[in-house]
Amino acid sequence: MTKLPVYKDALDLIGKTPLVLLKGPSEVAGCEIWGKCEFANPGASVKDRAALWIIRDAEKRGELGPGGTVVEGTAGNTGIGIALVANALGYKTIIVMPDNQSKEKMDTLRALGAELVLVPPTKFADPNHFVHTSRRIAEETEGAVWANQFDNVANRRAHIEGTAPEIWDQMEGKVDGFTCAVGTGGTLAGVGMGLKALDERVTIALTDPHGAALYNYFAHGELKAEGSSVAEGIGQGRITANLEGAPIDTQFRMSDEEGLEWVARLLREEGLCLGLSSGINVAGAVALGKQLGSGSRVATILCDTGFRYLSSLYNAEWLESKKLPVFDWLR
Repeated sequence: MTKLPVYKDALDLIGKTPLVLLKGPSEVAGCEIWGKCEFANPGASVKDRAALWIIRDAEKRGELGPGGTVVEGTAGNTGIGIALVANALGYKTIIVMPDNQSKEKMDTLRALGAELVLVPPTKFADPNHFVHTSRRIAEETEGAVWANQFDNVANRRAHIEGTAPEIWDQMEGKVDGFTCAVGTGGTLAGVGMGLKALDERVTIALTDPHGAALYNYFAHGELKAEGSSVAEGIGQGRITANLEGAPIDTQFRMSDEEGLEWVARLLREEGLCLGLSSGINVAGAVALGKQLGSGSRVATILCDTGFRYLSSLYNAEWLESKKLPVFDWLR
């Protein structure tokens, strides 16, 4: 029997997540599609990794000390990761979040002891955007550090040093492609850089939701958004510091409907309850797998648990209000 890991520190539970072969996507793509189970992190999302690296980096640089506070602007998951890591290390947390994110994320942050500041959703150019608001709060709070997940490259280092080598080892060095969507850019850029360092032939692909500008940027050199998406935590309209130099070889754009189809299938057929960003990632992985051809092996990120979206993604009235298809079993 394989010896199961034992840890003496709860923070060691972050990362080292399982990798699972996704049967339905593999069958449709005609190759192997693998999902990195980031919902297995303590905060139930991939963002635990960035939270740990960002806080440890702030400690190393002497910016965060005993009794300090970590402030961040987030769609929710990074805030949850930061709250858990900060609790474990004795820090306070202030989280600024757009008020259109899921109720489950808000309730979770409050339950974890974070101070939650809700602001109206607005464009990044607006000084009241959640990112700018969080920076101001950090500047005005004694002993506080601003996590700055979008432009703090400790975020992508979490994936260069952690996620990428994990995927490489789990797939025994046989990785043909990797894709995921972009929120901060840390995961795609970091995993891309990490895998390219191990084998420059690995194809790295952006999977962009509608309403984001990066598909057009990498396809045509222009930051131009088209359409819209209800997916939380992904979609970007600028080149963040984490995205600078990202080794992106190709790009796909996936609709919410395509993502929801995989969310539904993975739940009904494989017993995986995931969020919409995971569904969009899987749709992109299928597209990449078809492009790379039979016998290829593609990995993607299963970002977080669907239990975080019971009031939205798994709610028939909410789906209808967004003019999105309702899962059969919710009707």
